[in-house]
Amino acid sequence: MSFQSKLGLDDLKVAVVEADLRVLLMVLVHLTGDEKWLQAPFKPKRDIRLIPDPSAGLPPEVQQIIRDSAVDLLASEKLPVIHDPGDEMMRRMMSVSLGEDVPEEYARMNREEMGLKSRLSDLPVGTDTTSPKEVLIVGAGICGIALAFSLKQLRIPFSIVEKRTDVGGTWFVNRYPGCGVDTPNHSYSYSFGPRYRWPRYFSKREDVQAYLTKVVDEFDIRSHIRFGTELTGSQWNEASNCWVSTLECSGKTEVVRTSLLVSAIGQLSDPSVPSIDGDGDYEGVKFHSTKWPDDLQVTGKNVAVIGTGATAMQFVPSIVDQAKSVVIYQRTPQWARPIPGYTEPISDGTQWLLERVPFYAEWFRFNMFWRYGDGLLKFLKKDPEWLYPNRSINSINDRHRQEMLDFIKSELGDRQDLVDKCIPTYPPYGKRILLDNGWYKTLKKSNVELVVEPIEGINKTGIKTRDGVQRDADVIVYSTGFKVSEMAARLNITGASGIRLADQWANDNPSAYLGLIVPNFPNFFCMLGPGSGPAHGGSAVFQAECQARYISESVIQMNRVGVDALKIRPEVHDAFMKKFDAEHESLIWSHPGMSTYYRNRHGRVFSVLPWRFVDYWAMTHDPDFAEFDKTYAQSVASIAG
Repeated sequence: MSFQSKLGLDDLKVAVVEADLRVLLMVLVHLTGDEKWLQAPFKPKRDIRLIPDPSAGLPPEVQQIIRDSAVDLLASEKLPVIHDPGDEMMRRMMSVSLGEDVPEEYARMNREEMGLKSRLSDLPVGTDTTSPKEVLIVGAGICGIALAFSLKQLRIPFSIVEKRTDVGGTWFVNRYPGCGVDTPNHSYSYSFGPRYRWPRYFSKREDVQAYLTKVVDEFDIRSHIRFGTELTGSQWNEASNCWVSTLECSGKTEVVRTSLLVSAIGQLSDPSVPSIDGDGDYEGVKFHSTKWPDDLQVTGKNVAVIGTGATAMQFVPSIVDQAKSVVIYQRTPQWARPIPGYTEPISDGTQWLLERVPFYAEWFRFNMFWRYGDGLLKFLKKDPEWLYPNRSINSINDRHRQEMLDFIKSELGDRQDLVDKCIPTYPPYGKRILLDNGWYKTLKKSNVELVVEPIEGINKTGIKTRDGVQRDADVIVYSTGFKVSEMAARLNITGASGIRLADQWANDNPSAYLGLIVPNFPNFFCMLGPGSGPAHGGSAVFQAECQARYISESVIQMNRVGVDALKIRPEVHDAFMKKFDAEHESLIWSHPGMSTYYRNRHGRVFSVLPWRFVDYWAMTHDPDFAEFDKTYAQSVASIAG
């Protein structure tokens, strides 16, 4: 490809000035196959910042050699020498790019994550995997789209039911001001398909929604989706080894039979609204943040916000300058870290590199994925010898605490009243870490009040706290999260022997093998189910693609060996959960000094992954049928009947 013919040599020279040199070096390796680019003097310095210095710590004269060489090669017609470098070379390239040693187990995973190697089944190209086993997917969000792509590429029949009018899931539903990602878009996106032109490193929900819409249309997934259609119940039929599902659309009921059923509604789909005395008496505008009215005007209004999690941290700074006043009711303060570049647009030069330079977007994605990936997890383990377990869990965690503490104090300045309210008593990362987008500066504004006194009740005109203070409000916004423990249990699913998922997961204690598979529920998968949520970094998109691989490979293996039904053996599930619970006991999320939606009311961490992402990738890459009880094939007619 001639880049000179596209934008001209001068454009190319301008663009490479903005290049991240640790990324551009890897491009040179792909283009030339020359390993000199992995050796001194070209080795980047290690930079652990989430958005690192693009000069990679290299001397100016070395930087210029890299840029000049890139211009010469990209302006030529030469095709890349290396597409997929293989595991050994991949590890070297990753290690040099980051300036640190990368363990070998990351090589194959990142070859897939970067699209250098297909994430789909290893079946030979052209093998016919068409199956009578149709898959019914519930939900057309991140998970449903990931699975639909895999199934479509493998020619496995499927359909999606989505109760809303368009795709996107949480990104379609959440429309509050300031809504956006807190993971860089270049890793919060699928490994497949053309790279999307994200306007910022951390984009808003409109951009995420537009991206998901583009993916669905580009790969003809939309034709498989039934919008405005809700699953009202599904029951496993043991005689015919299929799921019998009841769907409702426009007041009409339909019964469908499919071999497999997949919940793709994730963990954050059902809003949680606390029960507060007098809530029904309030005469103003009141809603959960997921129900933000499109026509809401806050100009000149007194706004009350209940909750100070990630959602509030996004929308409060977005409305504060329009509102007459904003009163924020805080139960627990949050740790937040500053991210340089969080609100900045991606420059034209960088966009050009991402769109036009071979392998640039792939390695840019890798760098972002790594920085938001497994690096933090090893610092979230409890040190039993640590002398200050109330404030932190080890020496590194204590250093992180001090860094965030210093940031809070620098932002709030002489407002000691706010400093006292904003410093958490639990270790950093014990709850979801938040990204500061002007939150602390917002709290200092003259029309903002942060209230830490517990709420006594709501009345006709506003909110009264236990100290007897009444604060009137024109608008009350519940920013109180989701019913995380319900997940697929709210879909009215009944498995083998008439066991209801809601009953099996009762007492606020759901569990699933690999966060995907539930005993007594054959041929059923719950994507982003209990125990698979990302907590130490990463991206829900990565988790969804791992699980999509596992599910689609399971269908292929069922076809290969003639299996009609798979049911996880209880002892396999129980052994997995024993390891899961033991691992969490050593990690920060089981720290006793806090409450978090990661943990149920009994203190058990149930929702998030305790292992590295590379471990989860390996766990979910290839299903082991020895872990299942299997029912071997009956005739297709029995399923259809």
